[in-house]
Amino acid sequence: MDRVDAIFKALSDETRRQLLDELHRQDGQNLGELQRAMEKHVSMTRFGIMKHLKVLEDAALVVTRKSGRFKHHYLNAVPLQEVIDRWIEPLMVKPAARGMLDLKAQLERDDAMPDPSTDAAKPDFVMSTYIHCSQDALWDALINADAHGQYDFLAASCTRDGNALTYRFPDGSLMLVCRETEVTPKTRIESTFEPHWAGPETDLEASRFVYLIEPQEAFCRLTLEHFSIPAGQEDVADGWARTLAGLKTWLETGKTVRYSDHAGEH
Repeated sequence: MDRVDAIFKALSDETRRQLLDELHRQDGQNLGELQRAMEKHVSMTRFGIMKHLKVLEDAALVVTRKSGRFKHHYLNAVPLQEVIDRWIEPLMVKPAARGMLDLKAQLERDDAMPDPSTDAAKPDFVMSTYIHCSQDALWDALINADAHGQYDFLAASCTRDGNALTYRFPDGSLMLVCRETEVTPKTRIESTFEPHWAGPETDLEASRFVYLIEPQEAFCRLTLEHFSIPAGQEDVADGWARTLAGLKTWLETGKTVRYSDHAGEH
């Protein structure tokens, strides 16, 4: 099945949309938590919930991560972002597009708050995308500072100083610093996430993220896990979705496309 067909098939069922709503409300839930949450909508067995989750996973709208004996489920905004940016936003003025735009707003995580009772080893969110490129090409795109300037959705430039990548706005002001703390060549990068977009007089708390690369024949699967996001920074999820969409487009087409509110080809 075509990727876009799988996405629309997954979204066509009300129960699956409710499952996405639940993951929007609280990301990283396991099967038992989702079953209990869904009881207010519909009576369904664990097997029934599993079948719907499998359809969402096949469409890459949900990704999973095993932690101990539990499998946690995460809303993956990247495929939906790609569909919106490629087909929907150019048609924004047309009524037929409004349903998808409303869904986009519903799934964006601006008001999502991390659950303080969760294990610190559990990511706040997980995103995953498949890119038609070699493992070497993807690795270079993640470690080469010049490459970041081609696909980051907001930064105009990126420079490297040792293990630190520094991102700057178009006016040259500091946006973000990421310091690589643990690197496994071609497969894993763990970094700090130190935001500076609020200005030099505002001290924003740092968090951390991990890139995971899995080569799969002619494709690579890139997974992003972001941990310990401070209150007030939950909208970084939307920024990641746009950046990963830009990375995929750049690696597959060679075109620099910034998926921002004023996106355009440069």
